Amino acid sequence: MTRGMERAFAATSVAIAVFVASWGGTALALRWLASRAIVDRPVARSSHSTPVPRGAGLAVVPALAAGAAALAVLGTAPPGITLIVGMALALGALSWRDDLGGLPIALRFAAHAAAVAIALAFWPGGLVFQGALPAWLDRVAGGLLWLWFVELYNFMDGIDGITGVETASLGIGMALVPAVAGVDGDGAAALALAAAAAALGFLCWNWHPARIFLGDVGSVPLGFVMGWLLLLLAGKGLWAPALLLPLYYLADASLTLLGRIARRERFWHAHRKHFYQRALGSDGDHAAVARLILGVDVVLIALALGAIARPLPALALGAVVVAGFLARLEWRARHAR
Repeated sequence: MTRGMERAFAATSVAIAVFVASWGGTALALRWLASRAIVDRPVARSSHSTPVPRGAGLAVVPALAAGAAALAVLGTAPPGITLIVGMALALGALSWRDDLGGLPIALRFAAHAAAVAIALAFWPGGLVFQGALPAWLDRVAGGLLWLWFVELYNFMDGIDGITGVETASLGIGMALVPAVAGVDGDGAAALALAAAAAALGFLCWNWHPARIFLGDVGSVPLGFVMGWLLLLLAGKGLWAPALLLPLYYLADASLTLLGRIARRERFWHAHRKHFYQRALGSDGDHAAVARLILGVDVVLIALALGAIARPLPALALGAVVVAGFLARLEWRARHAR
């Protein structure tokens, strides 16, 4: 068996184990959370109508962390994985405290920023912007993008299935792109595949109608890890695929935030104004919206693969696809019955 085949076998085996751990762990978390009435009760801005246990991240994040540890033991984990997993677990612990009782927004944001700053101090990858910026400015800009990604990953976790679909799509995309480009030598693709497996295990319980929600304890650490993997991908020269894979999430969250700022709203408060939230329409069909997002994610994965050879045309087409998709969500918001 060649070294490449050994790495592929190890990555696949770990991904299967992570899926099982995430699926089984989420089932246990569901029972434990329900027995202690740790639930998300619907309020005016909620997209659900009945109380649902919240905190599946208590199972999903440890399952991914265990997978990362297994990859490290097998010699197929990316450099710096110990620090990244440690920071993700720390963010998960802080976010769990927030899920239970609420923490000041400033404290949460400062913790997210500190985690990104610490991780960047030990950055193992190449320049994110490929020499277009001085090295110090490259780190600053990359850190700001990473921090925004952590925040938007939390913002976008607002309907059944959406985070599971997005994380699985990103993970699969970040496993395929390096393999096709021939730069899969540092184990980042194996970790991305494990993240996709963890998301799919959770998605079995979170598909509409969801039996359990991820909670900040899951969405914040996942955003941290997935953002790191995207920056690693960009540091390998694959900046266009790294931008295309999360392009829908980036567009929805960023345009919604800018719109709220322009309207002088308290943009840091929870709301129901994202494109995907409005797309629920009057029928409230979370599954229909999640399937639409899965569809655009599949297209973005295909474009990311094409961007390996033709980055600028793929990016231009990706912008058109996402703009059309946002218009489709708006159409559903107005016409769904």
